[in-house]
Amino acid sequence: MMNMKVEMIPNYRIAHVRQVGPYGSTNTQAMGKLKKWAEGKNLLTASTILLGIPQDNPTVTLPENCRYDACIVISKDFQMDDSITEGEFAGGEYVVCQVKHTAEEIQKTWAEIFPAIQNSGYQIDDKPILERYIGDMNNDFCEICVPIKS
Repeated sequence: MMNMKVEMIPNYRIAHVRQVGPYGSTNTQAMGKLKKWAEGKNLLTASTILLGIPQDNPTVTLPENCRYDACIVISKDFQMDDSITEGEFAGGEYVVCQVKHTAEEIQKTWAEIFPAIQNSGYQIDDKPILERYIGDMNNDFCEICVPIKS
């Protein structure tokens, strides 16, 4: 059984790189581009929060129209430049599941997480699902966060 917990994720100010096209390796490119920008601004620390947000459901949206946002949480007083887009992430209640950052484990979790949530009696909310990476876990683990409503 998966290791799931319910967490209130706050609203965040974010900087993001948007990738449009089929989900997969291009998501990694968007995240790479974001990390390169963040590194130049000394934003990658042990407490950095990175979010990967697939904005569309590939079962209903054509692959070439699927939007993926690679995001980094930035402080309220961080001075943005024009080389990257600024946005807001609207938080809320999420089921959070930590997984090993391998394609195999992530795929397995995606397949199991929805039935597991429904069996727990939660309803999935109509908001984007996200992959969250916090500081030091960047390479080994990621968290899959699914929005829920009580």
